[in-house]
Amino acid sequence: MADMECPRTPRRGRPPGFDRAEALRRAMRVFWEMGYEAATLAQLKAAMGGLCAPSVYAAFGSKEQLFRAALELYESETCQWGGAALALPTAREAVAVLLREAALRYTTPGLPAGCLVDLATANFSPASAAVRDALRERRQRGEAALRARLDAAVSAGELPPGTDTAGMAAFYRTVLMGLSIQAVDGTPRETLLAIGEAAMATWARWAAPAGATA
Repeated sequence: MADMECPRTPRRGRPPGFDRAEALRRAMRVFWEMGYEAATLAQLKAAMGGLCAPSVYAAFGSKEQLFRAALELYESETCQWGGAALALPTAREAVAVLLREAALRYTTPGLPAGCLVDLATANFSPASAAVRDALRERRQRGEAALRARLDAAVSAGELPPGTDTAGMAAFYRTVLMGLSIQAVDGTPRETLLAIGEAAMATWARWAAPAGATA
């Protein structure tokens, strides 16, 4: 019954001095640490400054809307390094930097481990299908961007004609997701960096034209 009332709060249940941007940033961290379904309204309210449920709904709408807003914030503030890596002069350098930066950023002190987009998807119920699909679409979009960069490398002559760019993109995207999971499991940063280097050692195999031997 405590969530039904929000005493001594002005219009729409928002407390005095409510900072929407800061509240959203705190909610993002809860989702990042807990995942979408595991993050409870009580945890979100506490992290957002002790808001009551009407305050949360007035500011953000539903839990799903709050998560989507947090996801947009995460992508705008935390994921810019991916686009910067893909803009590097060569595709090989781009992928190497992607893997290295992932190892570093997924283990940043003071921040939750891993990647919110990769890790917020566990244990979804049918009621959360829309969130599950939104996260899947973002992962697919990331893989498509990586493949487009590899295709551009073929066009530029950096990779030979017939390179399996779809397979390469899927492989390296899988490695990136694996780094995220390993980071959450507490794998040391040095190990994650070594995994990335080992993945880059397969570049020649993926870059070999169909029917050729690397």
